[in-house]
Amino acid sequence: MKTVKLYDTTLRDGAQGEGVSFSVESKLFLLQCLDDMGFDYVEGGWPGSNPKDIDFFRRVKGIPHLKHARLAAFSSTKRSRIKIAQDPNIQQLLKAETPVITIFGKAWDLHVSDVLKVSLDENLQMITDTVSYLKSRVAEVIFDAEHFFDGYKNNPGYALRALLAAHAAGAGCLCLCDTNGGTLTQEIAQIVQAVKGKINTPLGIHVHNDSGLAVANSLIAVQLGVTQVQGTINGYGERSGNADLCVIIPNLKLKLGINCISDDKLAGLTDLSQKVYKLANLPPAMYQPYVGPSAFAHKAGVHVDAIKKNPVTYEHIKPEKIGNRRHIVVSELSGKSNISFIAEEFNIDMTRDTNEVRAILESVKVKEHEGYQYEDADASLRLLFYKALKTHRTFFKLENFKVVVENLEGRLVSEATIRLMVKGAVKETTAEGDGPVNALDRALRKILEQYYTSLEKVRLMDYQVRVVNARAGTAAKVRVNIKWEDLGKDVWNTVGVSENIIEASWEALVDGIEYKLLKDKVM
Repeated sequence: MKTVKLYDTTLRDGAQGEGVSFSVESKLFLLQCLDDMGFDYVEGGWPGSNPKDIDFFRRVKGIPHLKHARLAAFSSTKRSRIKIAQDPNIQQLLKAETPVITIFGKAWDLHVSDVLKVSLDENLQMITDTVSYLKSRVAEVIFDAEHFFDGYKNNPGYALRALLAAHAAGAGCLCLCDTNGGTLTQEIAQIVQAVKGKINTPLGIHVHNDSGLAVANSLIAVQLGVTQVQGTINGYGERSGNADLCVIIPNLKLKLGINCISDDKLAGLTDLSQKVYKLANLPPAMYQPYVGPSAFAHKAGVHVDAIKKNPVTYEHIKPEKIGNRRHIVVSELSGKSNISFIAEEFNIDMTRDTNEVRAILESVKVKEHEGYQYEDADASLRLLFYKALKTHRTFFKLENFKVVVENLEGRLVSEATIRLMVKGAVKETTAEGDGPVNALDRALRKILEQYYTSLEKVRLMDYQVRVVNARAGTAAKVRVNIKWEDLGKDVWNTVGVSENIIEASWEALVDGIEYKLLKDKVM
């Protein structure tokens, strides 16, 4: 079976994406995760470029030996008109003491003349001097031919001379870079074929996504003989990002039959993707192929009906292969199959032809028309099922509440007073909070936790407000979504809708608490 080596550059190239930042601790953790996944190379950063990367390479020396991955340090070729032994960037590379060093050099004559402002021959000499100097001191040197495809289109002879210079100096792999991400797939194919006809050194591919073709361009390069693929987890990177390894890997493994990762490691790909999103403090891309939350989501009733009969009808792979799962969505586009499928997930005994199924489906459609969405509100949806089946019960009744926001000498103070009927007793209390919704939540809990102690472990993880009908301006209807957590044991989501943000928030709060108490079978 053909093999391809995976080269991850999330910690360096991915961190250059707008809004992406990893702490040193996060980088060390991700290095271990990538090693556990079976990546061949992990590029840690540019040792001489910033204090964070210097600290990373200092601290990485103290971690246990990597099981599979080889750590690479990254930098540019030596500076012009300076001896290589005196170049601080080169010396920082060596101080990192990594088994692999990746050097990028200019392969586009435009960059040589307009950016480096040296002669074409001097640039080639800089490549030769740098690669040979490092090769005599480390086990492996990889040469990234920056802007190679643009350079080849502009001056093919010179672009090839840059590769040959690195090859002659001892580079173990020559990586062809589409740094601007503007090369079309057909052009990638033609140029890779031309290079392979002239150079025997193993080739790599490093593609940016500015034309939306980074994955396709990487795959065609592999099919034409490239044996190293560079990219980032979730496609993070400059501008429109880099080639997304979370898409490339399953395509290589499952579609092309290329051995790049083991089956059991492949099943951890979705989890790896989610870890990187969390460490980058960015929300997951819902529609990301393979690993995205919506990658195997089915909404239309016709689709769901077919999926129940045979998943192959609307799924190109089994989601479990890459650690994802099938997700059936209930909405105004749903059919009876959606309701039946969700009922099974909820362990609710219901056949698709009962009156309850039709009642739930009609209720969902009416609610969605009013502005509700149950795609991200599983707990509210489950309560809707319970109400239709007459198995729902309330644990308290609202008598009234009042929320006051005052500006006291320039300081905003929010206070909520609430009156509830709980287990036959009327209770009233007041609480302050960081805003009116927080004050309402605190007042509600202040009463209920006296009767239902399990609520003490429940936390609000996220609170979001979306405008449903923006044209109504400040009188617009809003949708409130709340995400809840039961101290790491369970997570659920609720929704509320109203023209009044406090009323919408109250509805989502009540749903969240009722779901928890019903789940716990509290009496």
